[in-house]
Amino acid sequence: MGSREVKSEFFAAGDRIQLQDEKGRLISFNLKTDEVFHTHKGFIHHNEVIGLPEGSIVETNSGLKFQAFRPLYSDYVLGMPRGATIIYPKDSALILGYGDFFSGLKVLEAGLGSGALAIAILKSIGESGELHSFELREEFANIAKKNIEQYFGAVAKNHFIHLGDVELASTNAPGPYDRIILDMLAPWEHVELVAQLLKPGGVFIIYVATTTQLSRIAETIKESGKFTEPESFETLLRNWHHEGLAVRPSHSMNGHTGFLTITRRISGDGPGLIRRRRPAKASREES
Repeated sequence: MGSREVKSEFFAAGDRIQLQDEKGRLISFNLKTDEVFHTHKGFIHHNEVIGLPEGSIVETNSGLKFQAFRPLYSDYVLGMPRGATIIYPKDSALILGYGDFFSGLKVLEAGLGSGALAIAILKSIGESGELHSFELREEFANIAKKNIEQYFGAVAKNHFIHLGDVELASTNAPGPYDRIILDMLAPWEHVELVAQLLKPGGVFIIYVATTTQLSRIAETIKESGKFTEPESFETLLRNWHHEGLAVRPSHSMNGHTGFLTITRRISGDGPGLIRRRRPAKASREES
């Protein structure tokens, strides 16, 4: 199991279900035959939900109403148990898009965290792809494993979890890889390893939280001479409120979560082509 199956429009036992009340609050659980789900205002029999189509309104015995759906990826990862901080859906989407992920790729990620990015990768590479995840902390790996299994409804047979430092990949999970993602405190320590494992033309993606990390990884990549000039960016997500003619941005926004740096492996050991840029105005005036 390496991809999520298309479900029937009707809920079945074993399905993950998400209930949303009139205030927008979300509740998520797995449907089980003859089970009862208790809320702060009454209860719902699972048997009464099994067999209903998605989008149905279900009601507790006390009259509290919910809209019922299977959770989307973004709903699931934001509500699942966490060990480490997750890579948020807005960043996962950019990793998959800018990294050009598709069915059949062989991918390495370090670290696994709570499994949010691994779920997104497994969805995109399909059963013909392969994902190797490295995680230093066993408790994080165990949480991620359960989150991933619960999302897909089965163990992903093309997902291999390795406990330990990513440097073990050279012996435990040798390449070549099509894509490599590093989400760790000191990714610059592993640039040479990535150069060994990544195919020419393969994409190298780094996710860091601070500007000092961003600066150091970018300079290390440039100094290695084995990659194209790295591109770095962050994403800021702002929701909008719309009610009649009252259309305005929300007062709060999903701001900085991390920086993404993307580069590609060149053929051989370089050096790569250095991009020519006009000198800054101040530099021209000084000369």
